[in-house]
Amino acid sequence: MEHTLTILGSGYTAKFLLPLAQHRYTQVFATSRDPDRHLTHVRRDQRIRFDLMQPETWQAIPPSTDIIWCFPAVPVESVRQFADAASLHTRRVVVLGSTSAYDDCAPTEYPPPWVDEEAPTDQEKPRVQGEELLRKYYNSIVLRVTGIYGPDRNPIEWIRTGRVNRSRKYVNLIHVEDLASSCLAALRHATTSAVYNIGDGTPRTWLEICQVVEQRWGIQSTDSQKADPTGKRVLNRKMCELLKLDGTGLRHSDLFEALDLIQRNPLNEATPSR
Repeated sequence: MEHTLTILGSGYTAKFLLPLAQHRYTQVFATSRDPDRHLTHVRRDQRIRFDLMQPETWQAIPPSTDIIWCFPAVPVESVRQFADAASLHTRRVVVLGSTSAYDDCAPTEYPPPWVDEEAPTDQEKPRVQGEELLRKYYNSIVLRVTGIYGPDRNPIEWIRTGRVNRSRKYVNLIHVEDLASSCLAALRHATTSAVYNIGDGTPRTWLEICQVVEQRWGIQSTDSQKADPTGKRVLNRKMCELLKLDGTGLRHSDLFEALDLIQRNPLNEATPSR
């Protein structure tokens, strides 16, 4: 019997998921609203046209396939209708959420308290509502992902172009390769309907990151003109336990070593877009 995986919404993360997943699944499919335009790096027989807002495309999803859901789970009613149509409660489903789901810390608390998976979430956010719908009623596993970086998505370039500036705000990051490994570990080992924070476990301020980038790579930065938000400090203990069950661990636990690898690879032209 074939064991297949379908990646819903195949953008940046999917480029790193695909080669890893092909070692575990007999077939891996990638979806896009316009696959022949956006999935040219994927074999034609692996491409699927899928659009949450167009129910006529839903039947293209293979039956019994595992699923990694990579785009925001909105609007909620369309998420519900698709989940019913595809019988998601009978499948292994991993949903990529965001740590922005957690309520922001009070600005008077600094440094901010550590955030684990039990921390309060903002239930007014449509994306959080969609993720919780899939988790509670369709047994999906939700990964709350911190800021993603890696080849072609380089924080050094964000600093160089002024996208980020020096500030006391804490930021949490995860290398895309570790995110891909976590997705596959979750499909194999995660508890049904569970939540896992996905990050490297070392929150840093943008001030610290900018200072090291200036020292190592000579990239100048400026002070942020915005009032300093505190940011969050996200715990990744459950994620590390999941990776251990899978026989792996974080490959890129040190941000600056990872940035050095990206900088030394001339093929990695970094841009901060997805």
